[in-house]
Amino acid sequence: MEANTLESAVALTKKFTSKPSNEELLKLYSLYKQATEGDNNEERPGGFDFVAAAKYNSWLAIKGKSKENASSEYINLVNHLATKYM
Repeated sequence: MEANTLESAVALTKKFTSKPSNEELLKLYSLYKQATEGDNNEERPGGFDFVAAAKYNSWLAIKGKSKENASSEYINLVNHLATKYM
């Protein structure tokens, strides 16, 4: 099974039988956020919320990438990960 839209890629991730690595999850998160919301304009998380900070930084790192490019990269990444995690 291969995804060809953002929605089908999101659905495909729910069929993974094992969890991708933290690095892969952060990449998925940042590409999804960029594809759906655009650049990260949220406030930086404070305190010791290391997960939220990692997600924030991952999304911020791809600032300027178009929604179309982020969507395409997300779909390609999901299709690649599906070969490992399904």
